[in-house]
Amino acid sequence: MSRRKRYLTALVVLALLTNFTTTVRATGLLTPTKVDYAIVVSNSTLNDDKWKAVVDTLVAKHDGQVVTFREDVEQAHSRLQELFPRYTCFVATPDEATADFVRIVHQLTRRLDEDPYTDTMWSILTGHTAENALSIARHDSPLVVRKVASGTEVALEMCEQGLWYDELVKYKKVEKQKDGKPQQRDGPADTTKALADTLTDYKADLFVTSGHADERSWTIGFSYRNGKFLSKAGKMYGEDTRGKRFEINSSNPKVYLPIGNCSMGHIDSSDAMALAWMNSCGVKQMIGYVVPTWFGYGGWGCLDYFVEQPGRYTLVEAFHANHHALIHNLLSAKDTRGLTYDRDVVAVYGDPKWEARMAAAPRAYEQTLVVEDGVYIFTIKPNRGADSFKPINTNGSQRGWRPIVHFLPHRIKSVKVTDCAELDPTITDDFILVPNPRECDPKREYKVVFRASKIKANGE
Repeated sequence: MSRRKRYLTALVVLALLTNFTTTVRATGLLTPTKVDYAIVVSNSTLNDDKWKAVVDTLVAKHDGQVVTFREDVEQAHSRLQELFPRYTCFVATPDEATADFVRIVHQLTRRLDEDPYTDTMWSILTGHTAENALSIARHDSPLVVRKVASGTEVALEMCEQGLWYDELVKYKKVEKQKDGKPQQRDGPADTTKALADTLTDYKADLFVTSGHADERSWTIGFSYRNGKFLSKAGKMYGEDTRGKRFEINSSNPKVYLPIGNCSMGHIDSSDAMALAWMNSCGVKQMIGYVVPTWFGYGGWGCLDYFVEQPGRYTLVEAFHANHHALIHNLLSAKDTRGLTYDRDVVAVYGDPKWEARMAAAPRAYEQTLVVEDGVYIFTIKPNRGADSFKPINTNGSQRGWRPIVHFLPHRIKSVKVTDCAELDPTITDDFILVPNPRECDPKREYKVVFRASKIKANGE
């Protein structure tokens, strides 16, 4: 029996046209998952006792298996291909976690089999120091995001509580209290201290930013003069328009989405902003571009999955769902130049298996997967009538119309689609993707039914 897989789009269309049950077998490697969690680390980093403690913590925490490489992380490819782990954590020192490292990790994790999608939930665990990285590795308590703070517009109606200051309109602030509705209020002309206070006093669980930035600064105002956040030696500080400087220290665990910032994820020295966020601002997971932003799909789309589908995805799942969506669009020859630009340049940092989710709230549509006796029934239920599949919020770039992505509870093979309701699904060994239907008929049944075999430890 074949141990390979492939995505289904072409064969599903054929099934619809000829009205027969389609059997899908692989073109991509379907090595059975031998471990749930792999830790990839260079020999030199593993030989450093302080960084070895980070690896040992992850091994104990997740029953992980260590994969080492000598000089280039690409050298871990063949072993990862053998293990085919559900999660992969790349432990790297700041000197190793370069833009090239991020690019290679993207590429090698898409080549564990022959289909074009990422094959393992990965992230990079680093820190300003080994001690900082160890604190992230040790952190185990799941995070429920109840308070959101942002320097750009976010969909507060999907959040339990939060506030944002407008980077485009001076004095504009929008706030939502728990059990209330978003209300526009007057904010300060310079929001530097106000945003810092959302980290230190308000204790936001999620911080979101956009606008001008580089490896060592975030310029808060986009269309008007405002202050800055700056970093040096693993510390974050603010500097307002009057030149007043103040330190920013925030210890509560949080996640960070700099969805539109240039180079916020680029670790080019010990002064990098990403390291300061993790070291002095309590950030346990974050994404970030390692290059200047342009197209925006890889960053802004994380809001579509994480914030605007509250509670459905962890932050790492949202990142990967958005990346699957990006690859799917590339295969459809849509905006290929921009999508190719974004494909390998957004990093995700932290422990990939640590869970941070938005507090659950009513969503625009529900999606459920029922598995019984080898039959998989994936159902999408519209909750907002004709508007169910429309964008929730359009602030930013490349917003809305994301495909519907559902991660499978285990890896599968030998798929037979029996009913796809013309939804044109893509099904891989670990997720199903349905293109956004765009037009919603609330009376229609949105359902994909398929048979598949669970991959066992011996590959059968």
